[in-house]
Amino acid sequence: MTCRLSFLSFCCVVAILGAAGPSMAEVTAEQSGDKVVVKIDGESFAEYVPDFHGTPIVWPIIGPTGKPMTRAYPMGEGPGEKQDHVHHRSLWFTHGDVNGLSFWDRETIKHRRYVKVESGAQAVIVTENEWLAPDGKRQCDDQRTLTFGTDGDARWVDFDITIKASDGVVKFGDTKEGTFGVRVAGTMKATSDPPGRIVNSEGQTDGDAWAKKAAWVDYQGPVAGEIVGIAILNHPSSFRFPTYWHVRTYGLFAANPFGLHDFVRGQQVDGSHTLNPGETMTFRYRVLFHRGDEKVGKVAEAFADYSKQVK
Repeated sequence: MTCRLSFLSFCCVVAILGAAGPSMAEVTAEQSGDKVVVKIDGESFAEYVPDFHGTPIVWPIIGPTGKPMTRAYPMGEGPGEKQDHVHHRSLWFTHGDVNGLSFWDRETIKHRRYVKVESGAQAVIVTENEWLAPDGKRQCDDQRTLTFGTDGDARWVDFDITIKASDGVVKFGDTKEGTFGVRVAGTMKATSDPPGRIVNSEGQTDGDAWAKKAAWVDYQGPVAGEIVGIAILNHPSSFRFPTYWHVRTYGLFAANPFGLHDFVRGQQVDGSHTLNPGETMTFRYRVLFHRGDEKVGKVAEAFADYSKQVK
């Protein structure tokens, strides 16, 4: 009898422990006015802003320590920030030469509609947008899918965007001014005191990582006294993987597969790409917000897992 009771007790304990095992975080996306607010288990993570002076952006973005990890300016103010490059808006996708027009710093990407806003183990936001010339003529359009998730205390955003030439030929020109950008928090910059650090998948660091091809880049530094990092991972199915990186020690952090004239100096190259009517090109990135440096944040391992996903 004693043995049987012990066995039954053991089974009950196992069942209870199994039921009380690690639970999956709830990631919610809810519209608030024209924005969508994303939370993890009720705590703020990010906000999708469909129009900040003519550009869809994600801001603010709260990292695993509970502090903002991208620059607040020009949307707000944050510690250690310089009020330069007003077109660097937290997290965004634009380009500096589309049919000769600069969407990087002037022209408008107009939010057309939300296709999907969904909560669950991951939150998903799907939008449609038009790239407009000053006279209102559409140059191209896009559908972008942002998926928000968490892995332990790390947080991530998958950013998938398909550009379509809907109304005619579209040329994305060769310029370093682009394309998928993040501006890190002011205290994380490699030029701050104490300095942050840039490192890529090839082991190149700081200024040596600029204009190089890499599968991923990690920008790490202090936020409110704790070392954190932002890694951008380039999916192998993304247009022109592995991309070149327009990553600067002053805090700009951008994947740019087009800017060969600036990146590969002394060679006759042309990084532009032309879409004929009806053609598309797709870019895929994961932005990982983690504690510590690239080793503590297991960035290489995160890329290995992400690269296996079928897109």
